[in-house]
Amino acid sequence: MVCRFERVVTLRQRRWLMELRVSRGLTHEQVARLARIERSTYTKAENGAPLRVKTAKRIASVLGFDWVRFFDEECDQSAQLDRISR
Repeated sequence: MVCRFERVVTLRQRRWLMELRVSRGLTHEQVARLARIERSTYTKAENGAPLRVKTAKRIASVLGFDWVRFFDEECDQSAQLDRISR
């Protein structure tokens, strides 16, 4: 008998990032090119995937916001989970 385990990953979309990009009149491809990253990397960022600091800084520079915003939301989620488990 063969057992298959599927890993389900639920990512929280960064709607604020999409709205910011759209307000600047840019496509995924344009942001990626300006940030010197792959388009798929930018798409993953909007879809909530974890980012490297270097990538976060590049995207933030292109769109004009503080790069730590990517990580503030993750810290907030961790803090909430810690409170729930106590």
